[in-house]
Amino acid sequence: MHMKKKRIYLDYASTTPLDPRVFATMKPYFQEKFGNPMSLHSFGQEASKAVEKARKYAADFFGCEPSEIIFTSGATESNNLVIKGVTIGYASQLKKNKKNKLKPHIITTQFEHSCVLSACKKLEEQGMAEITYLPVEKEGVVNIKEAQRAIKKNTILVSIMYVNNEIGTIQPIKEIGKLITKINENRGTKIIFHTDAVQAINYLDCKVDNLGTDLLTASAHKIYGPKGVGCLYIRKNTPIRRIQDGGGHEFGLRSGTHNVPGIVGLGMALELADKERKKNYKIVEKLRDHLISRIMKEIKGVKLNGSKIKRIPNNANFIFKDAEGEGLLLGLDMKGIAVSTGSACSAGDLRPSHVLLAIGLSEEESHGSLRVTLGKYTTKQEVDYFINALKEVVNRLRKIAGK
Repeated sequence: MHMKKKRIYLDYASTTPLDPRVFATMKPYFQEKFGNPMSLHSFGQEASKAVEKARKYAADFFGCEPSEIIFTSGATESNNLVIKGVTIGYASQLKKNKKNKLKPHIITTQFEHSCVLSACKKLEEQGMAEITYLPVEKEGVVNIKEAQRAIKKNTILVSIMYVNNEIGTIQPIKEIGKLITKINENRGTKIIFHTDAVQAINYLDCKVDNLGTDLLTASAHKIYGPKGVGCLYIRKNTPIRRIQDGGGHEFGLRSGTHNVPGIVGLGMALELADKERKKNYKIVEKLRDHLISRIMKEIKGVKLNGSKIKRIPNNANFIFKDAEGEGLLLGLDMKGIAVSTGSACSAGDLRPSHVLLAIGLSEEESHGSLRVTLGKYTTKQEVDYFINALKEVVNRLRKIAGK
């Protein structure tokens, strides 16, 4: 008789398990309540009510009006809509104002999620915008003075992630929001401020007025909700244009049939995140600190990447000297433990992590990285089992390397 292999999931930054309470609210909308929210009959109205209820949950969570929330397929779509939609909005304003010949300027950071960086690169290639990629300090935090220095007369958008998805460092979003508000008071054109808050929602204050953001991105599958659905907060009167055409859903900004079960799940996941944030923060942080201190004490040649203080409570990102990250990941996977070497979206990419290069690590060092992210279902027993397995895998890899 085969013993079932123990399976431990420590990759919550790439996706989270669906909370059973979220699934329970979604279930009816797969079968008996299957209407299209745009239909006028009772089936459609039933679905439409569910979408609007979820929109209200999201609005309460972010402290905004329901009409300022639009549903998307997730963070990649939301971030593309922000970067490209604001640029298109600016271009259409330029047509009216013939005197202004300046190309729009966007400020972002060197260690944003790949969807933001790729969207910015696309605009550069098409000659539609000039982009400044702000450096980050070795602690993994953006310097506000650098952001201030980068602002120009033609700056239209500043897009800075709230929490880095690989190393878990928290960016000074409130302070940058205040800085942009102050600059906007003294100039004719408005700089729009966006934050990708995907990794922040479980643990940090995301009220948009506290942050001073005009646009904010969220994704359901990082907060114990379903995959393939997210939302974008858009402050009233923000000049942004749609980037896909169709039937005019979502206030004309995002055409396409609503993913009703997904939207219902996102609404419930946000409601639960709001209620349970403080409790989950403490539990997860305690486990994470236990994990970091044991690893640093019990394994030689280890470095923690990013600030220990300005850090989300569930993330620990390490470099193990003379042990390659991919070898660590595969060795741990054979023991039934799931971790990652960086962002799940670029897991098939053999190039070194752009995040680790941005904080000043060498290519060689960044190949030895391991990202361990915990969640509300992680137990102390699982963490201890992982650390013991990690010690074995590191020792084996170092022996093979002759170190």
